[in-house]
Amino acid sequence: MKAFQIPNLLRAATVAAALVLGGAAAQAQPGHGGPGGHHGGPAMMAPGGLFGGHMEHLLDLVNATDSQRSQIEAIFKAARQDLSGQRETGRKLHEQMATLYTATNVDAAAIEAVRVQMSALHETASKRLSQASIDAARVLTPEQRAKIAEIMKKRQARMAARHAG
Repeated sequence: MKAFQIPNLLRAATVAAALVLGGAAAQAQPGHGGPGGHHGGPAMMAPGGLFGGHMEHLLDLVNATDSQRSQIEAIFKAARQDLSGQRETGRKLHEQMATLYTATNVDAAAIEAVRVQMSALHETASKRLSQASIDAARVLTPEQRAKIAEIMKKRQARMAARHAG
């Protein structure tokens, strides 16, 4: 079992965030549930530079203004700060789980209790980062979100083609 680490969760979620931004754009298009429609699912961004570089590149592609970049950076800086304390908690839970699995007698109830705690930690991070992604999407124009959706659709098609062959 891999340790729950906020930085890894955030890095992996950069693309998910772009999908949410793109999904929001798709929802804003006629015939897709109207403005503000939502597909659901977690939406998260990565730390490091402005979102690990991936979101910075997307913001470049949609010609985001300095003001938009500053607002989005502040949104995710706040989210990272809100979640910073969870890293140590996740590490301790992982260690606790490993100890439970290596004990002489495997205690199913104790393992389930730790699993529930780990799930709650993941859910908290997911909710906070989803809200940050929603806030960031609202900073961008519908046209910018539509362009991100187009970029992500092409990226998904390339990934699918790689995995199919």
